[in-house]
Amino acid sequence: MLMRGSQIVMECLLEQGVDTVFGYPGGTILNIYDEFELHGYGEKIHHYLTAHEQGASHAADGYARATGKVGVCFATSGPGATNLVTGIATAYYDSSPVVFITCNVSENLIGKDSFQEVDITGITMPITKCNFLVKDVNELADVIREAFAIARSGRPGPVLVDIAKNVTAIQGEYEYLPLAEHANHGRLATLLRRSNRDLKNPEPNREDIDKLLELIAQSQRPMVLVGGGVIRSKGAVPEFRRFIETLDAPVGSTIMGGGACPGNHPLFTGMVGMHGSHASNMATAECDLLIAVGCRFSDRVALQPDTFASQAKIVHIDIDRSEIDKNVLTDHHIIGSAKRVLALLNERLPQYSHSAWKEHILPLREPSVPRESETLTPKQVLETIRKLAPWDTIVATDVGQHQMWSIQHFHFDYPGQLLTSGGFGTMGFGLGAAIGAKAGNPDKVVVHCTGDGCFRMNCHELATVEHYNLPIITVIFDNRTLGMVRQWQNLIYSKRFSQTTLDRGPDFVKLAEAYGLKGFRAKNQAEFEDAFRQALEAGRGCVIDCAIDMDAMVHPMVNGGTPVTEFLLH
Repeated sequence: MLMRGSQIVMECLLEQGVDTVFGYPGGTILNIYDEFELHGYGEKIHHYLTAHEQGASHAADGYARATGKVGVCFATSGPGATNLVTGIATAYYDSSPVVFITCNVSENLIGKDSFQEVDITGITMPITKCNFLVKDVNELADVIREAFAIARSGRPGPVLVDIAKNVTAIQGEYEYLPLAEHANHGRLATLLRRSNRDLKNPEPNREDIDKLLELIAQSQRPMVLVGGGVIRSKGAVPEFRRFIETLDAPVGSTIMGGGACPGNHPLFTGMVGMHGSHASNMATAECDLLIAVGCRFSDRVALQPDTFASQAKIVHIDIDRSEIDKNVLTDHHIIGSAKRVLALLNERLPQYSHSAWKEHILPLREPSVPRESETLTPKQVLETIRKLAPWDTIVATDVGQHQMWSIQHFHFDYPGQLLTSGGFGTMGFGLGAAIGAKAGNPDKVVVHCTGDGCFRMNCHELATVEHYNLPIITVIFDNRTLGMVRQWQNLIYSKRFSQTTLDRGPDFVKLAEAYGLKGFRAKNQAEFEDAFRQALEAGRGCVIDCAIDMDAMVHPMVNGGTPVTEFLLH
C-alpha cells in the first residue's frame, strides 16, 4: 500500500517489536515525530524526550544492554546528529545493538552546506557496523529492516540510518512483513548478500574444538578470562558457568565480562589488568593455559602484550575474526559465538579437578583489612548498597575511580546488571544508561554510581528522571577532583595536580531539588545508610552526595605498558 515515508518508519519499528524510543526532535525529523500524534503511534511506542541528544544515545544503549533488545534513538540533522557521536562510539566499542535514526536536509539540499546539514554517515562510518543514507522512499522499509538485522546479528553493534527529509514527506510502497520472515524476504536477503552481511553466526570448526580439548587435557594450571562477548551472546552464560565448573579453573574477568560469572562464585578471582585483583593478575602470569572467551585483550587488560600470560598457551574464542591476534598473539583460536563454542566443548569436556592450582591462586583473593576511617569510604558506600538493595539491582556507572570501586565491591550476578562504558570510557554515560535501564526494567531498582566530575557532564538528564518519574538513585562519589586522573598524578606525575581539582559548584543536593528530586548528603557510613534507605523508599529520583577523601585510590594498580604483576599499588 502507499504510505508516507515517516509512517513507513513507524510501521517498521512496530515490525521489530519496538515499544520504546529515546530522542530529541528538530526540523528535519519533524515528519517522523508528527506520526506520534497524526496516526497515534504514541500509543504504541513510548518516546522518552531527553534533555540532550547524547543523553538519548546513552539511554538507548543502556536500554539495549539491560534488556537484550535493540535500542532505538531519534535525532535531527546537523548538531542533533553530531551530538549522538559520543554515544554511537560508546555503543560500538562495547558491542551494544542500537539503531540510530536521523534525518538530513532534503535531497536537493544535500552537499550545499545547507542549514544544519552534516555528512553524518561519513562521520560515523568508523564507529558503526554499517550506516545508510536513504534517498528513495521505496527503499526505506528494507533499509530499516536491514539495519535492525545487522545491529543484532553476529557481534552486535550500532547502525545509523540517515533519511533525507523529503523521503519522510512523500509516499512509497509499504507491505507489512513479519519479523520472522525478514531473513527469507527476497529483496532484504539480496540487500544483505550485497553488503556481505551474514545473519547466521559462523559455525565453529570441529577440529579447532578438538585442539582445545587436547590443550585442556595437557594443562595443569588453566585459567579462563571472560569478556563482554559472553554477555552479548544470548544464552551463553549458563553454558559458560557449566564450562568453568567442569574445567575447575580460576576465572578472571574484563570490565565488560561483569555478570558472566557471579561475583561470589568460588572460582571467580575478579578483574584482570590495570586494576585487576592480585589473584587474577598472578593467575594470568602463572597459568599454563589461558582460555579467553569473548574479549579483546585491550591495553587495560594486556598492558604489555609481549609478556601477557607469558607462561601459557593462549586460546582465544571470539565471534569476530578481526579480533584474533590483533592485540595479543595466540597459540590457538576458535571462531564462533560464545554460546555455540561452549556448548560444543561442554558436550565432550570431562570433569576436571585442579585442586593444587586453586589452592595456590584462590587464597590471593583475600582482601586486605581496611584501615579505620572516620570519613566515608568507597567500600562502605558500595557494601551498603549491596546490603540494602535487592539482589537484582541494576548498576550503571560513569568512568573513573567510582567505576573501578563499583566493579570491585558490588558483585554482579547476571548479564545486564552492570552497565558501564568499558571500551570508550565515556564520562557522562551513566545517567542516560540508567534511564534506559529503568525504562526497560520498571520493576527493578536502578542505581547510578558516578563521580562529581562525570556527573557534571550530563546532570541535566535529571530533568528526564523527574519528568518520567523514574526512581533512579544517583550516588555521587564526591572527592572534589577528577579522581582517576589525580591518582595518576599522585603516583606517576610527582603530585603535579594540573587542572584536576574541582573546587567549584554546583551544590548537588540543591541541584537535585532544583529538578524536583530529593537530595541527601552523607559524610559517614551511618549517614549514607540512612540516606540510601530513604532513597529506596522514596518512589522518585534521588541524589546522594557522598563526601569521600580526595586522595582515596583504587587498589590495586599496574602502570600502563608494564607486566600485570608489577603493581604500583597493591
